[in-house]
Amino acid sequence: MTFAPSPIPSRTQFVLEAIKHDILTGGLSPGQALVETELATRFGVSKTPVREALKTLAGSGLVVMSQYKGVTVRMVDADMAREVYDVRLLLEPEAVRRTVAASAPLDAAEDALRRAATAQDPAERSLANRDFHRALYLPCGNPLLGRMLDEVRDQAALVSTVAWAAEPSWEREAAEHQEILRLASAGDVAGAGRAVHAHIASFVERAFPRKGE
Repeated sequence: MTFAPSPIPSRTQFVLEAIKHDILTGGLSPGQALVETELATRFGVSKTPVREALKTLAGSGLVVMSQYKGVTVRMVDADMAREVYDVRLLLEPEAVRRTVAASAPLDAAEDALRRAATAQDPAERSLANRDFHRALYLPCGNPLLGRMLDEVRDQAALVSTVAWAAEPSWEREAAEHQEILRLASAGDVAGAGRAVHAHIASFVERAFPRKGE
């Protein structure tokens, strides 16, 4: 007999997505305290769905639960950023190469780029950029590889949010996205993989340079 995971109750899911959105768009800052009673009042729910949502966010690496400090938004430093982006560098270029090699449809990636270009605010643009990357790696043909990248997706977005707040670099990254999509659309497997690797590596080095650089 197989057992399917229990679905997250709707109220918990609502609170989860709302808090995640605030974290990944800069509405909640790294280190900011997340108080159950305050969140319950804000969302008009009991503390139970808030508590469950915070546990899920802790599991995904977006918040930290401490016996002494309570729950806070995860802080971002160079070590954390490099750990997350190292995983992306190991996995994402290969996933994109497989997507291109399989001639998978790229409509979702094209749509995400259009939404990023016409975004009315940084939050909308950030979400569109996340969708662009996911649209390129998810059709790689290996569901486990896609899930592994999904697991670090939120943490990568948190790193990006902090970096963009310090130094916006939308235009440069938009141009790199366009080049990645051009190579992928042309069926250039190796070129698309190299472009993704360079895009990810240059961002973390620019945002969190090593000492002495």
